[in-house]
Amino acid sequence: MSNQLEYFFKPASVALIGASSNPSKLSHGILINMLQSGYQGKVYPVNPGSKEIAGLTCYPDIESLPGPVDLGVVVLPAPRVLESLKACGQKGFKNIIIISGGFKEVGPEGAELERLCLEVAKQFKMRLIGPNCVGAMDLYSGLNTTFIKGLPDKGGISLVSQSGAVSGAIVDLICGKGIGISHLVSLGNEADVTETDVIEYLSEVPESSVIACYVEAIREGQRFIDVCRQVSRNKPIVLLKAGQTNAGARAVSSHTGSLAGSLAAYQAAIKQSGVIMVQTASELINVAQAFASQPLLKGNRVVVITNAGGPAALASDSLAQHAIQLADLSDSTRQNLRSRLTPAAQIANPVDMLGGAEPAEYGFAVEQCLLDDQVDAVLAIHVPTSVVNPDEIARAIGEAAIKYQKPVLACIMGEYSVGNSRSVLQGFNVPCFQYPDQMGVILGAMYNYTQIKNKTAQPPLVNPAQTARPLSEIGIGDHKKELGEAHIRPLLAAYDFPLIRAEIAHDESEVSSIAAGFASPIVMKIVSPDVLHKSDAGGIRLNIQSPTAAIQAYHEIINNIKNNLPSARIEGVIMEPMAPRGQEVIIGMKRDPQFGPLIMFGLGGIYVELFGDVAFRVAPITREDAFEMVRETKAGKLLAGMRGHKPADIEAVVDCLLKLARISLDYPEIEEIEINPLLVLDAGQGVLALDARAIKK
Repeated sequence: MSNQLEYFFKPASVALIGASSNPSKLSHGILINMLQSGYQGKVYPVNPGSKEIAGLTCYPDIESLPGPVDLGVVVLPAPRVLESLKACGQKGFKNIIIISGGFKEVGPEGAELERLCLEVAKQFKMRLIGPNCVGAMDLYSGLNTTFIKGLPDKGGISLVSQSGAVSGAIVDLICGKGIGISHLVSLGNEADVTETDVIEYLSEVPESSVIACYVEAIREGQRFIDVCRQVSRNKPIVLLKAGQTNAGARAVSSHTGSLAGSLAAYQAAIKQSGVIMVQTASELINVAQAFASQPLLKGNRVVVITNAGGPAALASDSLAQHAIQLADLSDSTRQNLRSRLTPAAQIANPVDMLGGAEPAEYGFAVEQCLLDDQVDAVLAIHVPTSVVNPDEIARAIGEAAIKYQKPVLACIMGEYSVGNSRSVLQGFNVPCFQYPDQMGVILGAMYNYTQIKNKTAQPPLVNPAQTARPLSEIGIGDHKKELGEAHIRPLLAAYDFPLIRAEIAHDESEVSSIAAGFASPIVMKIVSPDVLHKSDAGGIRLNIQSPTAAIQAYHEIINNIKNNLPSARIEGVIMEPMAPRGQEVIIGMKRDPQFGPLIMFGLGGIYVELFGDVAFRVAPITREDAFEMVRETKAGKLLAGMRGHKPADIEAVVDCLLKLARISLDYPEIEEIEINPLLVLDAGQGVLALDARAIKK
């Protein structure tokens, strides 16, 4: 096989190591699932205590198995797994799934055992899923190595989960509802195979039309971005991230650090990679179902067809919250609707046909709206009544939908009387949902993916021609961990950041001399590795008009620091001319343990943490990434010009973001860096880096 992971899903033979004849044992459930799921390959139970299980010959050990085996499924107590892996390797197994728990999830001893298992797998060139997992399914090959009860329908959804419980629960939820899957894989501890590996494999599997992922952590952050960036251009990836808080994160000292928690890194990485992020398990299923069953959404204009105003209002609110517009129906569509619907019907959008709407009216309305060039998708909502058969309503919607290559989604509210109606719609490949306020998330995700598909592919912008000089050659290598503005300026200058003129004074006489050489007014700031936020500590003076005023400001700053931060090391003051008027933003970088350099843009000055108006991306970034960062924030809207303000130089901001990303890649020893404020001048006039600081590892 060209891809070794295929042996997890389409093996010619499977050995169940630790098989049991006891129906209460998980391994017995796995064996029964393999036999009842349509798998046509050879199945070998392995257990020294049985001669036969479920009508199959049971082998006493791995060595006695006849011929080569593609896949081993291990269900043994953790202490016995390692020796079994060695035997599998010597027998020539291709891949292994370790169902057993008792590894790194239980502590250091288990982690060491897991490490040794991985070493054995690598020694024999076996790929390994697990340990501590539920197994895998391929609905098209019939392989089912899980102990999950129930078998879903065949379909286009591939489910990749780090949690076996989530996998099992989703299967139970979708069984019998016409929601089909192609593959399921539970990854457990991910000793070897990761979600990124499986996503890459599934990208080439034709039966899989959408990849739905549940993750708790992503181990290979940069590879995840690179793989998903490629896969998502051809196949949608929907992801639910658990643990979306920064609770327990270590204390950080910079603005960038305090805002760049783990969730920010995940959100940035997921956005960059073209993955659709959802917030709940129901959204994961709903969005994946829509992608698997419907054509791509070409635009964001949707028409709502309903027999009830309240649900239509809920749906309309939900759509608006996710950038979906109610389409303006053409005059001809309105006239056609008026000719056939009840005279009291509302023919604007939403199209409200009132409570007595019959199947023929639903079918006609759906078809007329699909014919309208100003409509990109139709949402049909039905609330059951005692006078109309909801199954016939569903049939009418489905028959109209299959005639056109536009998305049609249905929402049939209720439960008691409409269960079969959803099955009818699923038979026409029209996904049916229960609540109208779910629809914005679903259609918003579909439109988001359309935008991802329409993006022009750009390589991340790096500078391979430049060999970064060591920090020591730039003149900052010998400084301690904290680098203030005075220390970091040489690095910024080396990357052509626009810097305002500055000089450092160490005593009163130098202050006077420098002030005499500057045109007034002047800015003076403390130079100290221990003063993180200068304004809070009284370490800044503005609008200094003369050498005499400069001396007074110098003493005020020194006294403030001594009073407010007695232990702070004072290295002097930095003096600069007052900057011209402009808009203040912040750009920064913090190194994330999973994804690497996390680049930030947002509203600058003293307001950055107060408003939290920031956007993040993981380096390396493209120019379009940098522009998106600016556009996502309120600061970006201010820079674009509003309420009579002139547009600012966004191009220059983007240039600085790309330079900062390049620094982060060139100097892995820099843990955090920020420029705050970066003063943005009018369009075409550039930017000025007014203050900066960095932290080394």
